[in-house]
Amino acid sequence: MAKAACYEAPYVTQDWHREAALAYTTDLHQALDEGRTDDMPALFMTLVGMPEHQVAGMRRSPVWPMFTAVAKSLTYDNAVLGYPAGGAVPTELLAAITVPILAMDGGASPDFLRDPAVTIAEACPDAEHLTLEGQTHEVSPEVVGPVLAKFFA
Repeated sequence: MAKAACYEAPYVTQDWHREAALAYTTDLHQALDEGRTDDMPALFMTLVGMPEHQVAGMRRSPVWPMFTAVAKSLTYDNAVLGYPAGGAVPTELLAAITVPILAMDGGASPDFLRDPAVTIAEACPDAEHLTLEGQTHEVSPEVVGPVLAKFFA
């Protein structure tokens, strides 16, 4: 790999978020152990800030069965992100990366989504941090596309 880019990597940098990640881990595994895979996507949606009324609406939508079909994979994402240990940015691992890194965030995203990009850029030896002004976690392809094209050129 010659270069890598990330956008709002879901690591944890704030104490309240660390507590939420730990509670989510417990709840996620309890739901799995009890066979409540239907609750697992709802737990994730709540973790990332979706209001309960929207989660309830999603449960009634035609796409919900697609979420529950892959619900068990949330435990893998959870483990890879280190949420069982609080989800901190793995700075020691990042320090070993030798290729250029572009760590991005959206200027209209909440701090808990933006902060990890700064930490990632600081941890990697050859990295830059870029904020895409006006963007949220649902970044526009028209905005991020040219940035990625320039970076990977």
